[in-house]
Amino acid sequence: MAVTATYDYDWPSRSRAELYGDDQLVHVWWRGNPYFVSAQTFRFPKAMPFGALVNDVLKGFFAADPDFVPESLDSATWRIDHQDVTPDLGASLVDNGVGHKSLVEFSI
Repeated sequence: MAVTATYDYDWPSRSRAELYGDDQLVHVWWRGNPYFVSAQTFRFPKAMPFGALVNDVLKGFFAADPDFVPESLDSATWRIDHQDVTPDLGASLVDNGVGHKSLVEFSI
């Protein structure tokens, strides 16, 4: 839901991209999971390979769900900013189309 200020609002966002340098905020959502019902936000280097996101971060983070099988991410379907994608695990987040505050969704 959008919020409309009733006065002149002239303050820059405290989460704008230029404050993060070589990093960016990325929202990650396990679509359809009842344990993680909303996206989680992480700060990642722009140059981080997509494979490192999957193997070094997500497999450990989502292990908090007792039904999670880490190998299931190997055959997950992915979306970036609501577009179906087949990520290149060796390419960087930016090269895969992940920008500052992008939503990376997966389902297994």
